Amino acid sequence: MNILGLLALAAPQAVGGQAVIEGVMMRARNTLAIAIRKSDGTITTEVRPWFTLVRHPWLKKPFLRGFPVLMETMVNGIKALNYSAMQAADDDDEDGGELTTWHLVLTMVLALGAALGLFVVLPHFLSVGMEYMGLAGDVDSLSFHLWDGVIKMVIFVGYILAISYIPDIRRVFQYHGAEHKVIWAWEEGGDLSPASSRFRSRLHPRCGTAFLLFVLAVSILLYTVLVPYLLTFYSPEHFVSKHLYIVGMKLFLMIPVSCVAYEMIKFAGKYSGNSVCRMMCWPGMMMQLLTTKEPDDSQIEVAIAALRCAVNAEEC
Repeated sequence: MNILGLLALAAPQAVGGQAVIEGVMMRARNTLAIAIRKSDGTITTEVRPWFTLVRHPWLKKPFLRGFPVLMETMVNGIKALNYSAMQAADDDDEDGGELTTWHLVLTMVLALGAALGLFVVLPHFLSVGMEYMGLAGDVDSLSFHLWDGVIKMVIFVGYILAISYIPDIRRVFQYHGAEHKVIWAWEEGGDLSPASSRFRSRLHPRCGTAFLLFVLAVSILLYTVLVPYLLTFYSPEHFVSKHLYIVGMKLFLMIPVSCVAYEMIKFAGKYSGNSVCRMMCWPGMMMQLLTTKEPDDSQIEVAIAALRCAVNAEEC
């Protein structure tokens, strides 16, 4: 099959998913379902309403919805990971390990802080080091932001490569591949079975990996244009204060960056038959060669169970 071809529009409804520990979470409209392979070989499923932050009509507008959608996806994803960890560990008290609101907020803050520190703060100060060694200009120069972008990409790819050697993460990547295969089967109207899903692509243009690449690309372009422009209005004279101020601006600009990146991946996924959109999808598809692995039939069965419960919650 042509993995860069147009997404089939004949599917009964659009679905999306996420790999979790020994399982898959699938979403269909306002419902999510989590399917986990337990240590005894059985599959357990859980159906929940999708937590959303975009109930207000204004938050559903293009270029405004991206950041709240990202936040709600993180909330649902963290809760699904917590549930899968409990089930994979065969916790006797299934409700005792659920995240409280405060635990969820703390987990999100730590996750966001780690991501922003690794992909915004660290690349900036490494670029400052390049400036100190005479390999880049000042922060208002193109060379500074080129280094910032290159370092971002190296850290991102290096991080994915490093964690892919961890056996538990490799299994998560296999479930990620199973999720994509089953979604392809669903979107193309095929029978939901391991046999019908096994030979489909493990790469998908709407994957969150592609979204992260769009975020990195948009941030590089936006920082290159906006940071020098904003410095014309105010620029602290002290070296440390100046760079802390710029990092603060970059962190704030992640809100519009995520909004633009969300619209880009929506557009690229909807019109992926277009040659321009194929080019937009290609880097994300290639990155999925790292973030997905070929699953076995038992893992595909788990993804199928999650999808069936997501689209037919009343039958689970």
